Amino acid sequence: MSVQKYIHKVMKSTMESTPGQAEFYQAVEEVLSTLEPLLQAEPKYDKYNILERIVIPERQILFRVVWMDDAGKIQTNIGYRVQFNSAIGPYKGGLRFHPSVNLGIIKFLGFEQIFKNSLTGLPIGGGKGGSNFDPKGKSEGEIMRFCQSFMTELSKHIGETKDVPAGDIGVGGREIGYMFGEYKRITGNFEGILTGKGLNWGGSLARTEATGFGSVYFAENILAKRGDTLEGKVATVSGSGNVAIYTIQKLYDLGAKPVTCSDSRGMIYHEKGIDLHTLKLIKEVERKGLDEYAQIHKDAVYIPVGKYPEGTNAVWGVPCDIAFPSATQNELNFADIKNLHKNGCILVTEGANMPSTPEAIHYMMENKIMYGPAKAANAGGVATSQLEMSQNASMATWSFAEVDSKLNSIMKNIFNLSYETSKEFGDEGNLMMGANIAGFRKVADSMIDQGAV
Repeated sequence: MSVQKYIHKVMKSTMESTPGQAEFYQAVEEVLSTLEPLLQAEPKYDKYNILERIVIPERQILFRVVWMDDAGKIQTNIGYRVQFNSAIGPYKGGLRFHPSVNLGIIKFLGFEQIFKNSLTGLPIGGGKGGSNFDPKGKSEGEIMRFCQSFMTELSKHIGETKDVPAGDIGVGGREIGYMFGEYKRITGNFEGILTGKGLNWGGSLARTEATGFGSVYFAENILAKRGDTLEGKVATVSGSGNVAIYTIQKLYDLGAKPVTCSDSRGMIYHEKGIDLHTLKLIKEVERKGLDEYAQIHKDAVYIPVGKYPEGTNAVWGVPCDIAFPSATQNELNFADIKNLHKNGCILVTEGANMPSTPEAIHYMMENKIMYGPAKAANAGGVATSQLEMSQNASMATWSFAEVDSKLNSIMKNIFNLSYETSKEFGDEGNLMMGANIAGFRKVADSMIDQGAV
């Protein structure tokens, strides 16, 4: 059987056995479609049935989360933990609390996590979890009670050498704190079973900043390979959570000018540059919408969702040199990338997970737009989570500068590994292919070494 037929067979089987999981199919196809040169060169992956094995999680946990709202009414949500692959280390991946969460979303995120974690060079496997619970509009008490109920079940399936979750969309330091406290109450143990913890009780400096900082470091490496820098570049950034905020901060540190941010209700375009202090105040302290930003800065433009041509994202209609999609999956589509290209964008670096549609990625490749794929460019968050695990295990605390320096080195190593792998397989500079092959090869070889497990 030809390699193409083999890949097609695995894709068909995956879709037939797991119906209705479009995002998961997209993630699997994106990886498998780039593995063709490796599979042609190394028949052992077919011999050991690696593709069929790697697309099926080792374990899928689905559970009921029951909690009481402030009115005394019982509420019910669904909880998930997909433990996808532990060939190179304990499962590692975030928890997402958002109404869009379903099994297909969690599986796509967990599948991506396998290769992202592999690329870091650190001993961590891939997993993901979360719930369709929406923290927005909930009181502190309601969020605490939900997190405690969620951890009551999750605690049975995690451990510092088994599965170490972290945060993701809807899960920040507050939620991690409530879940950690409940785990400690249930087990009586103070263990590093979550990352993203508070600094007073086992957290790591630079963890909050890590994904955003890392994506900018990755962009810096892409440009350096072309003899260019971030100095003086205009950047558009989507999102206004941790990833976007600290992407914006690091862009300023390295001489670029970020001019946009967004949330679920709209976007801000501030031509003279996003005011980081105002953004942090609105999003990290007051937890309000970005329309408040335009009330403070009268020279900024606020565009609500729905006030832009259908099928496009207003953030990507702004002239820029570099774009950082840092909000959610499939937020940058074919129309968006055409707008970016027309407006002078030379590089797209993904801070979110799978934020570009397949059509957008194809357009970038065809039109020579430099592209930093998510599993490489946003690996800084999980890398720093593992650094937090290391500090917990050794009962040590590293300085911000020390963690940031390690993060910078990890991102440089990921870029170099992805770039050199793309050269090895005849498509120099195709970082998507390079990252996918490099991440897959390490995990697949480990699976072969460990036998039929």
